[in-house]
Amino acid sequence: MSDVILVINAGSSSIKFRIYAMRDNEPMQGIHGQIEGIYTAPSFVAANAQGERIGEKNWNQGTELGHHGALEYIGEFLRGRQEGHRLIAVGHRVVHGGMDFSQATLLTPEVIGKLEKLIPLAPLHQPHNLAPIRILAESRPDVPQVACFDTAFHRAQPEAAQSFALPAAITDRGVRRYGFHGLSYEYIASVLPRFAPQAASSRAVVAHLGNGSSMCAIMNGKSMASTMGFTAVDGLPMGTRCGNLDPGVLLYMMDELKMDVRAIENTIYKQSGLLGVSGISSDMRALLSSDAPRARFAVELYTYRINRELGSLAAATQGIDALVFTAGIGEHAVPIRERVCREAAWLGLELDPLANQRGGPRISTESSKVSAWVIPTDEELMIARQTHAVVGGASP
Repeated sequence: MSDVILVINAGSSSIKFRIYAMRDNEPMQGIHGQIEGIYTAPSFVAANAQGERIGEKNWNQGTELGHHGALEYIGEFLRGRQEGHRLIAVGHRVVHGGMDFSQATLLTPEVIGKLEKLIPLAPLHQPHNLAPIRILAESRPDVPQVACFDTAFHRAQPEAAQSFALPAAITDRGVRRYGFHGLSYEYIASVLPRFAPQAASSRAVVAHLGNGSSMCAIMNGKSMASTMGFTAVDGLPMGTRCGNLDPGVLLYMMDELKMDVRAIENTIYKQSGLLGVSGISSDMRALLSSDAPRARFAVELYTYRINRELGSLAAATQGIDALVFTAGIGEHAVPIRERVCREAAWLGLELDPLANQRGGPRISTESSKVSAWVIPTDEELMIARQTHAVVGGASP
């Protein structure tokens, strides 16, 4: 009988899952998959560790599984394929841990209550992260559940990097820079020594570029500064999120455009970013293949902001030794990496075009003062590691 950990990443309309079998205290990935469109037209797909499809199902348009029905279906699917395995824990990605949670934490009713109070800080993510936690607490109270936080990695930042210049009465209510994508950054920090030992022990900037995009300055394996702040809408432009925005624009939207809070929220989270600028798509692949002027401008703005933030993060660590690209765009969009690296020549970064075309892992020349890398991220593996550490009684 081998021990397994189930990792769950729940969103507003989907649930991703992955099984990890423990071997010599290291998680080894197994069956994985997801259910999408859980409130509209659900579709399920699963594959084994080799990537071979082993399950598929589509429901009719208008079918509403919800988180409860989706979890039930995933559970039934896994039970039929996990004979000889013992589920020892479930690890969950939770976007916001606030100031109370700086590491992975065993979920108890008290902890869940504290996480519910953080919903106003991440209204588009936190409720959906917590939904399967509540469901499993009722249906499988015998199985420990562990929350792994996207904010926790950034708690190591200096106080000045986490603070806004606001009155203390506001700051004391938890209004500060939290940073996100921490699970991704922590994973990259853990594997960077394999690729660039010198950079891993000194200064690196990691660009997590995907539908949600951010960047983080890491020194000696710890977060020093990040582009996302109080919410996951801050920093870089993203697929549909606006990124950094002068607060005065929000006042203008209220005063002059007569927009209420919900309309503004919908605009900055769902109608801006690459989609809003291009008027075409939030998908970088569609924009890179388009000849439309607005599509080209959206790409230009995206890379411009990356390089602006790169300069800011380099200042936070007084220089950098490595630049790492990860996540969907970072790992696959050759033209984006090329533009960013060429515009970062002032830092001493010299791109190797052929290596970049191949996808790396190293995409800078051997003589480049600053090395550049493409390293696939693995947030689920980081969740599995942290979960095992918690249920095993060790520090994650």
